[in-house]
Amino acid sequence: MAYLRSAGLRILQCRGGAADSALVCRFEHPDVRLIIEDVPARQRLAAIHRRRFDSVFTHDIGAAKSCSSAVFWQERLFVLLPAAHSLVAKPVLTWSDLADMSLLVPVGLDGPPLDLCLLERIAADGGPAVQTCRANQATVLFKVQLGQGVTLADESYARTVATDSALWRPLGGENNVSSIRGIWLGSNPKRTVLRLVGLAKNMAVASQAPRPA
Repeated sequence: MAYLRSAGLRILQCRGGAADSALVCRFEHPDVRLIIEDVPARQRLAAIHRRRFDSVFTHDIGAAKSCSSAVFWQERLFVLLPAAHSLVAKPVLTWSDLADMSLLVPVGLDGPPLDLCLLERIAADGGPAVQTCRANQATVLFKVQLGQGVTLADESYARTVATDSALWRPLGGENNVSSIRGIWLGSNPKRTVLRLVGLAKNMAVASQAPRPA
């Protein structure tokens, strides 16, 4: 996990991604510096209430009690398949393609690196059986290579992490994106928090605008 910490602003990022990196790079403030730290995901809301952090960016966990929150952006999901699997011939997969498979989800101290609300919808809609693994992401990728199931990742991760004996394929249809939610205290007096939230909202609107043909 990464967070920005200074006398001016503290931000916890419970996941890494292209949108997170862009937000950090575009937010310019003379008192802000980037620090990397491991923080269990279950402590994120408590950290906000105690003002250890001013804002959290994490996979969507639903509305946060006693906090302000909003979904700022989304990333398309990719599925990792064993290279010898017949489905690798398809350029785009759907949840129905994966219905008979095990969806491997790593769960460590940080919690699952996926949108919990999304996983609940997948299970309710008859998608693949979710199998949590007490392992890190690298171990889960290895299990996929061994043919023990499939796993998911955001597009920014899938496009930068190559694996031996396994291939990434994009998901299409419904529930094919992972949502990223920002959480902060509405009573936080720091103007830099509002500046960051405003920047995140503007970036979200810009990313959803239609691109010229």
